[in-house]
Amino acid sequence: MTKKITAAITAVGGFVPEDRLTNQDLEKMVDTNDEWIRTRTGISERRILKGEGKATSDMAAPAVLDLLKKRGIEASEIDCLIVATVTPDMVFPATANVVCDKIGAVNAWGYDLSAACSGFLFALTTGASYIESGRYKKVVVVGADKMSAIVDYTDRNTCILFGDGAAAVLLEPNDEGYGILDSQLKTDGSGRYYLNMKAGGSAYPASVETVTNREHFAFQEGKTVFKFAVKGMADVSADLLDRNKLTGADIAWLVPHQANLRIIDATAERLGLPKEKVMINIQRYGNTTAATIPLCLWEWQNQLKKGDNLVFAAFGGGFTWGATLVKWAI
Repeated sequence: MTKKITAAITAVGGFVPEDRLTNQDLEKMVDTNDEWIRTRTGISERRILKGEGKATSDMAAPAVLDLLKKRGIEASEIDCLIVATVTPDMVFPATANVVCDKIGAVNAWGYDLSAACSGFLFALTTGASYIESGRYKKVVVVGADKMSAIVDYTDRNTCILFGDGAAAVLLEPNDEGYGILDSQLKTDGSGRYYLNMKAGGSAYPASVETVTNREHFAFQEGKTVFKFAVKGMADVSADLLDRNKLTGADIAWLVPHQANLRIIDATAERLGLPKEKVMINIQRYGNTTAATIPLCLWEWQNQLKKGDNLVFAAFGGGFTWGATLVKWAI
């Protein structure tokens, strides 16, 4: 009897820009203060990608190169590369194409996946299915966003939240039961009214009016989004554990999307997990959208042990949300 193939994470890479935007910097830009930001979000600073023409691919490419170096393989060995992002370099071609060109992944095909802050989970589940099918042996999944490109730095409600960053994982076949074990993914398009970027697509193409009306920036109706996010992330994580007959005691780490410390705390509480089992780096990076979960893995990888059960959980714009159960393979 042939053993079931699962998609194991065999390497993690990451990249964050050097420039920091602190709460004190923001105090000079909008009507806010450090204590207000920290008590409501948990954020102290975030990284910003600066430089003429610098784009999401300029963070994604070094993150993938970091991963390849750790795994000891060449870019030419990658079969497929998926970039989860809502801030592509351009509308087209896909940022994945650009990344492949920058790193020399000459044998890979790839594409971008747009699911806002849940993008990494959606891309991870998609990439895992390519491995499970037996079609591909090495799939790279990247979460990368240059949120500073679409943040309105005159809007004190949103500009405090977001930062720039990228991280990537390598998926390879495993027949010992390690890897991506289950995912529960959800969408609800009625949420598009509360968290979106109105202009720049086919509904509202760029025009003098859309620019004047500041409609090319991320918009968020905070209270509604917060309420949905707390319930969505906690519910889907609890459902995932129930479905797999697990409890919080079986979980080594919760790896939550870093949107707001209160949302993270609510999810951990629902799963019965103490703070020391929760990966939190929001204070340093803010919300990097699709990059938050893999950036946590990148920072915590030395503390992870083979066989650890991890729960990834996210909630994103439009709305998207989900949770993924992973048995750590390295």
